[in-house]
Parts: sequence; C-alpha cells; structure tokens
Amino acid sequence: MEKISNFITTIIENDLESKKHDEIVTRFPPEPNGFLHIGHARAIITDFESAKQYGGYTNLRYDDTNPSKEDDVYVKAILDDIRWLGYEPKNIYFASDYFEEMYARAVLLIKKGLAYVDDSTADEIAKDRGNLQTPGKLSKYRDRSVEENLKLFNDMREGKFKEGECVLRAKIDMASPNMNMRDPVIYRISFAEHHNTGKKWCIYPMYDYAHPLEDAIEGITHSLCSLEFEDHRPLYDWVVRETEMPKVPRQIEFGRLSIENTVMSKRFLRQLVEEGKVIGWDDPRMPTLSGLRRRGYTPEAIRNFVISTGLSKVNSTVGTDMLEAALRDDLAERAPRAMAVINPLKVTITNYEENKVEYFDVLYHQDKPELGSRKVPFSKHIYIEADDFVEIKPNNKYKRLSLGDEVRLFYAYFIKAYDVIKDKDGNVIEVLATYDPETRSGSGFNERKPNGTIHFVEATQAKHATFHFFGPMIIGDDDMNLMDRFNAHSWTTKNGFVEQALGSVKPQDKFQFMRNGYFNTDLLSTQNQIIFNEIVPLKSSYK
Repeated sequence: MEKISNFITTIIENDLESKKHDEIVTRFPPEPNGFLHIGHARAIITDFESAKQYGGYTNLRYDDTNPSKEDDVYVKAILDDIRWLGYEPKNIYFASDYFEEMYARAVLLIKKGLAYVDDSTADEIAKDRGNLQTPGKLSKYRDRSVEENLKLFNDMREGKFKEGECVLRAKIDMASPNMNMRDPVIYRISFAEHHNTGKKWCIYPMYDYAHPLEDAIEGITHSLCSLEFEDHRPLYDWVVRETEMPKVPRQIEFGRLSIENTVMSKRFLRQLVEEGKVIGWDDPRMPTLSGLRRRGYTPEAIRNFVISTGLSKVNSTVGTDMLEAALRDDLAERAPRAMAVINPLKVTITNYEENKVEYFDVLYHQDKPELGSRKVPFSKHIYIEADDFVEIKPNNKYKRLSLGDEVRLFYAYFIKAYDVIKDKDGNVIEVLATYDPETRSGSGFNERKPNGTIHFVEATQAKHATFHFFGPMIIGDDDMNLMDRFNAHSWTTKNGFVEQALGSVKPQDKFQFMRNGYFNTDLLSTQNQIIFNEIVPLKSSYK
C-alpha cells in the first residue's frame, strides 16, 4: 500500500524526529455493545496504518466499562471484523483488565482533594452544572473531607449503596467554559453482571475517566479519535496528569466520515435488530462490516475507499457512488465472469437437434486466465432475460432480440426469433427461434452484423438460483423519526438460473454476472439452494 500522508502522520514524523518516542503505539478502542459499521472502518484503518507505516503497532482494547450493554458476542464480532479488514492487533486488552488500577488512581485523586462522593441525584447534578451561558453551582457535598470521601468510596465498592444513590466526581472547575470540566462524574454504581469480571465489581469508571488511563497504562503514544472528543481533551489530559501516570499519551482528533443516505448510529442499528426490522447485524442492507461482508463487499475495496477520502480535522460526507466505485474497481480485478438469467424467458431453437448438447470452453475472466475456465453448454432449450426480447422492435437503437431480428449469444451462435407462445393473458412465455450453425463463436464468421449480443443459460443443465436485491434501507425526510424512515421494501427477491458450472459455488464466492452486476454467494447458500446477493450494479445498465 502507498504511503499515507495526512496531518496525523506529520505529527508522528515530528515526534519521531524529535526523539519524543522510540516506537509508535496506537489503539482501536471499541465498546463491545454492538457490531462495527463502516464508520468504524476509518478509525480502524487510521489506527493500524498510522502505526504500521512507522514500524509501530496497534492494540485492540475493548472499552467495557458499561456492563448493562456489553456482550461476548460483540467481543468476537469486533475481532472478526478487524481481521477481515486485514489487521492483526499486537495485543488484545479490556478496560476491565485495569479496574484495580483505575480504582487506585481514583483513591489518589481523593487523597489529593481532587475527587469527592456526591449524594445528589442525576437530575440535580445535571441542573447544577449550568449551561454555556451560566456557570455551574457547587455541590453541597463538594467539601467533604478526604477521610469521609475515602470511606464513602470504599462503601460504594462494597455495595453499601443503591444504584444512583451516589457517584464519585472529579473536583475541577464548576465555572469552566468547557462543560466537561465541571466536576464530571468518574464512577457510578451498577449491579449489572459484567461480561468479563462477573459480579466482582459494582462500581464502574466513566468513559472519560477510564479511557485516558487505559491509554497511559498501555503506553499509547498517539490516541486517535473522532472529532466529537475534541472538547473532552482537556479532561483527558487532566486525568492523566492528576493521576500521575508515568506515560503520557497524546489525544489527536480527526473528522468523521459519513456516507449519504447511510445511518451510522449503533443505537439505531441495534434497534433495527431488536425489533426484527432486519434479519440480524449481518443483514446485507446494514452498514455494519458483517452486513457488508455478507453482501459481498471486499476488505480491499473498503480500505481503498477510506484511504482515498483522505483524513482531515473536519467531518465530511461523501456520496455512495464513491464507495461503489471503489468496490467496482476491486471486483473488476477479482470477480470471475459468468452468466445468470434473473428474469427467465424460455427460448426453443427449433432447428437444433433434440437431446444434443455441445460445450464451449470459456475463460472466467478474459484478462485473468489464472482464474480458470469452464464449459458453457448449449442446446435446443435455453433461457434469456425477459427484458432482452420484444415482439416488435421499437426503434433502430434497440439492440436485443425481437421477431425477425438476429442476435449473437455470448460464446455460442446467432439466433433469429420468428414466433412466440403466449399464456391465456397474452404474456409471452416462450420464444421460437432458429440458429445458424455457421456462426459458432470463434469461427471467425463476420458475414453479417447481428442486432446486438445477449447472454443466456442452457436450460437442461441450468441451476436454479435465488437472487436478492437491496435498495436504500432508510428513506424519507431527515426530520422524520429514523424508525419511520425504514424502507420495508428495501429487500426484493427474484428466482432464476445460473450456468451449470456454478452448481458448486461456496459462500462468499463472487461473480460478475454479465450485464447484470456483481453478486456474492450468500452465507446460507447450499448446492441444493443457491443464493446470491447483489453487491453492486454494473457502472451503467445495459440499454
């Protein structure tokens, strides 16, 4: 991969040049309360690439400080996603690994007169913090003695208080223009069972207190995070300084990357899953990495997309076309070509011998012979796309099959339609045609020009297949409730055929179905029930 250059790499290079650090250490710190989405991909790639480029390394650290929402299912899924993107953390840690040290550092703050136990309710604390125009009001518990605070904090740990009965707050500055510095809560009580520590703890550190300590304990040199944490940086630095951590990390913020018409709220995505709007976190419509993987996105395409968007100090939004372009560029190189008929229309070639089948050797990719080849059968009975036939040619721009016109079948022969069979409602259900045996593909025949070239699937050996198509999951106006904007018609299914060589496809096998688009074999696909998910249409539809 080419060298990445941005404002973060400039900072790292300066730090290395000044000998501030001997080695670059970053971390990716997800909360294990849901699956990762494509918005997280920018953070993952930035963390890992920034360290790797300078010979450093990256830790995966689960910020598991909220036991009520965390689960081992998410722990595994997050690691799977990181590895799928092509990265391997040097170390895997949990915030809960450091609970004892975090507690000890909180005791240190109390002893220094920089933390106190507050019996105020959550509503009272919120009200007393004031707002951007009004300074906060000092809590009546702010001047408790060090000895009283130490005892009360120990009682909190021993479970002598109910949830919400009291909290531990940092004593900083209730008049600070930065709301985060107005005596933030750094410990609260929760009797929820923790996925990692069980019932050992009933008090848990808040993220803004825990996170800087985790970075300092691990020796993180550059703590890279998204822009919404910029106002939290003074508190981050305060925690590291006042808890007297020997190693001092530097927090650096970068802008989030959003994609048009894509909602990247973990809370909303969780709601979709829990209310059964989608089939799970890996629903192919979901912007989760597992959903994109199931749909057929490649890690290379996602990495190329993220890196191509650059990195800045402001949030940015790009169109879905940019992501799809990166995906097509990648799939164009790796996806074998094959033929699938998604809206089948039967064609009978009346002058072709009954029960005869001949085969054509065809490469899966004309520019990539290393992808191999297969036998494409041809017989009296074939399927074509229903959209590739009309009885009467509408104009000279129409380049498909119609009565009296001749088209080329990919890799096979010229055929000419001369009649149709219709059902009782007048719908065409079969086309009758003839073929010219002199026009076999590869014969060099060029005596006449056909009215276009279309694909087909030989009927007697074709494999039944199900095709899933996905539209926008979220529609409607931005001011609407997100759940009301869920598009119930965002998943459609069609049943058709693929060529017989695809009878043994495996989940995650990808193909470019000629003139239809790129498709991925679904996780639930079997040889008895072949299922394909549309990854992305071709750049421009066939006209």
